Amino acid sequence: MKNKLVLILLSSALFLSSCKKTESKTVEIKTENKSPEKFIVDSLKVNDSVKINDKLSVNYASKVLVFPTLKDKSLLDSIYYDKKGITDYSKQGLQNFLDKDKTEFFSSVKEESKEWISDIQNPQTWEAGSFMKLISQNDDFVQIEYLHTSYEGGAHGNYAFDVRVFDLKNNKKLDLKDITTIPKARLEELLMKNLDKIPSGTTDSHGAVKNSDMLLVDVIPANKNFYFDEKNLYFHYSPYEIAAFAAGDIIIPVSWKDLDGTINPEFKKRTKIN
Repeated sequence: MKNKLVLILLSSALFLSSCKKTESKTVEIKTENKSPEKFIVDSLKVNDSVKINDKLSVNYASKVLVFPTLKDKSLLDSIYYDKKGITDYSKQGLQNFLDKDKTEFFSSVKEESKEWISDIQNPQTWEAGSFMKLISQNDDFVQIEYLHTSYEGGAHGNYAFDVRVFDLKNNKKLDLKDITTIPKARLEELLMKNLDKIPSGTTDSHGAVKNSDMLLVDVIPANKNFYFDEKNLYFHYSPYEIAAFAAGDIIIPVSWKDLDGTINPEFKKRTKIN
């Protein structure tokens, strides 16, 4: 009887064991729909000066945009193309770079001026400036204007603009061919035609002076300093690039209507250009 009871218990255990092996369990898996990381723009500024002697002072000024949510190194390299040697794109890293750049600038002027500083007749302030400005951020495109200024004696200081458009979707700087395939000669015609659409702001004794009155070239080439909005594609030219210094920097618009039929389909779709 005892042996029979043992056999029954063993059989029950084996039955239960086999039942467990064939049981199926429904497991509820929760998935989180993470929203895209918010695009953040920060900035930092440096403005400092030193006095070399009673006749010469030197000023260093800079404004840098900071993008803490951008991580792609090649994209960041392109955004900070004018900051040679920088590897740390955090706010502190950029601050360290500017402090070092400022110190090196002051030291170089102090050293180089030893040979000619006695020739300076009137007190003057030499300057070096570098400024980043956000033009816009839409449709995963970031547009940035870079202004570089300098004064090292003479009748006036100098300044130059760079403009860059960055595609955050593909982590790259946008080229003109990514926007339009318009033939070079046709685009040059449009640039010449639209030269005076945005006034220079320059005046003389006779009133406002047109950009075309100060032109130094026969053909206006399409440069790499372009940006856009819902109405136009704009080309930005620095002093002396196509016109006399008195004209200042010149911005020439080319409407999307003028570019109709040549606009890159993907770009048109993303920007919703009509």
